[in-house]
Amino acid sequence: MSTFRALVLHEEAGKIVPRLESVDDSRLPAGEVTVAVEYSTLNYKDGMVLQGQGRLVRQYPHVPGIDFAGTVERSDSPEFRAGDPVILTGWRVGESQWGGYAERARVKADYLVRRPERLSARQAMAIGTAGFTAMLATIALERHGLAPANGEVLVTGAGGGVGSIAVALLAALGYRVAASTGRPELRDYLEGLGAAELIERAALAAPPSRPLDRERWAGAIDAVGGNTLATILTQLKYRASVAACGLAGGSELPASVLPFLLRGVNLLGIDSVMCPRDERTLAWDRLARDLPLDRLDRMTEIVALAGLPALAPRILRGEVRGRIVVSLAN
Repeated sequence: MSTFRALVLHEEAGKIVPRLESVDDSRLPAGEVTVAVEYSTLNYKDGMVLQGQGRLVRQYPHVPGIDFAGTVERSDSPEFRAGDPVILTGWRVGESQWGGYAERARVKADYLVRRPERLSARQAMAIGTAGFTAMLATIALERHGLAPANGEVLVTGAGGGVGSIAVALLAALGYRVAASTGRPELRDYLEGLGAAELIERAALAAPPSRPLDRERWAGAIDAVGGNTLATILTQLKYRASVAACGLAGGSELPASVLPFLLRGVNLLGIDSVMCPRDERTLAWDRLARDLPLDRLDRMTEIVALAGLPALAPRILRGEVRGRIVVSLAN
């Protein structure tokens, strides 16, 4: 039997306690493919799991980590061979089964996509679920008619993972991007990613004062939800769309139907967890082609597995800038 290092969560006296442990291979979940994990990442949902919030994990001990990138060690599937570079995001890995905060993972073959040649494993995890979600949102907006000539695109929660990559991606595609954040100290950072304008978070966070406001946005990617999403709906241009992919500002939507009826706007829901595999492959191919990797590097911080528990409350409080990549090599 061989062992691997993992961050294991235990439930003790009603609290979640993380420990770095040496784990036997026999404890890995069922699946056709075993992966040597090189990098993982920290997403908002990972922060919730590490803090025991949202009842996302029902059984302990548990290895969290909803993303990972690495190399196939063993495969019982004809799709993959030992040595293949692969990526996993979503499928409730890291929630309902053990995830990527470990040197080894085992999953169903259907959960994996091949890593595009242009991306290293580290870059793939700098993108992770956050960047994958931003790309799905961009594709959805494009399919509903968004083009650079249509006007300005708004990105909310711009200092976070989804927002940072959305700003960099949209700017690289030729859009004029307005970045909304409650952290004015991030101005230089966001302008470096391509933002043309900063919008104070408070300007969007109050409940809408009227069902229709001045038409402003040709499109929007919203990672906040709540009042912010409701306000965006009142400000969308005729037949414009907002892609909703987060709820940091709340899950309620205090909105009117008038923007839908009088301006024909679209509210597009973005789900990265159970997204079909063909759409995943398209999104990763687009990310490898369209996302400027130098801008990706600017928003990325590398941490060791042992440093994750301390970062969990920070990401939940909105204090983490850009992307946190977890190196399994140290």
